[in-house]
Formats: sequence, structure tokens, C-alpha cells
Amino acid sequence: MKTLLSGTVLTLMMAVAVLAAGGELEKPVCCAKGSVAPGSVSDASLYQLESVWTNQAAKPLKLAALQGKPVVLTMFFAKCEYACPILVHDMRRIETGLPESIRTNVNFVLVSFDSERDTPEALTTYQRKHELAGNWTLLRGAPDDVLELGALLGVKYKKDSRGQFAHSNVITVLNTRGEIIHQQIGLNGGIADTVKKIGEAGKQEKLR
Repeated sequence: MKTLLSGTVLTLMMAVAVLAAGGELEKPVCCAKGSVAPGSVSDASLYQLESVWTNQAAKPLKLAALQGKPVVLTMFFAKCEYACPILVHDMRRIETGLPESIRTNVNFVLVSFDSERDTPEALTTYQRKHELAGNWTLLRGAPDDVLELGALLGVKYKKDSRGQFAHSNVITVLNTRGEIIHQQIGLNGGIADTVKKIGEAGKQEKLR
């Protein structure tokens, strides 16, 4: 696994721990007013990661390319037989629940566990099958990069002998600078809090 600055990892891990315990990040260090210059990112931002991913169009990108809009992200794999279709459905519900003025300025991101089978072609097929719009980005990466991102998001996963992955079911909301502001745990849950957090992130960006 690649090594990040220890301060970045610690800050991110603490943020995930607070959210997993049912708390809210009332005033993350990353989000204190004036602490970060416009256009830059903090130690609590996932956009600090140097990993390079490949999207469904076979184009390389870093997560920092998503900066500037709120992001709704989950980890999945295209051949998932149970949980992933529900996770994607939950993300679609969140998308539909947003006012149109906000919905068009949100990035929805699916990051694959399956570095071997989820090629750009497989991701494109998945996008078409599930009728995911142009503001949806599907990513694959090297196994170590997937492991690193999963750890920072608090997502655990394990591949079985059939090629299926047992995994945590977590939808994460990032603000416009890549800082974790909310996590929705489980399947088929309520979306009101998630929709609210996305709306707040979009409004905060407009005020900058």
C-alpha cells in the first residue's frame, strides 16, 4: 500500500470513526473557515491521494479531478449478486431526492473492488445496463489503491472462492474539497439526512 502523510491518514481515520459511531463532524479541522486557500485541499481531504484511477471511458484520473462539486460515492463491483444493485438503487434514490438545481451539480461515483474483472468495458456495460447518467463516474484501480481508499472510507471487503466480494455497505458524501461530511450505512435506508448534507455542501460552495 502506498504511504500517505501520517497526519492525513490520521485525520481521515478519525473522521470515519466519528461518523461510524453515529456522530457528526460539527467542525472538522479541514472545514474551519479560512484554514485552506480557495482551490486547495486539506489534510482531511481524499483528494490528497496520489493514486491514479481509470474511468469507464478508459481515461486515467486522480480523485482530485472531482473537486468543485459534492460527491456521492460508494464501493461496489459489477458482478455483485446482491448488495451492490441495492447500493446503486439507494444512490439513485438520493439523486432523485435532490432538487434539480443541486442534482445537476453533484458527482456520483462508483469505485470497484474488482480490479481484475471490472475493466473500462465492463464498467461501461454496467453504466448502460443501469441507465446511469453522465454525472456518474465508474472507477477501477490497482488493488493497493482500492485497499487504501477502502480503509480511509471505513469499508471492509473480502473476496471469496467464487469471485464475489463480501463488503461493507457505505455511501459516503464528500464536500466540494473532498472531505467526508456524511456516511449512510446499510441498505434501503432513509435518504433524508444524506440529501440534506449534499444540499448544504452545494450551498457552501456557492458562498465561497
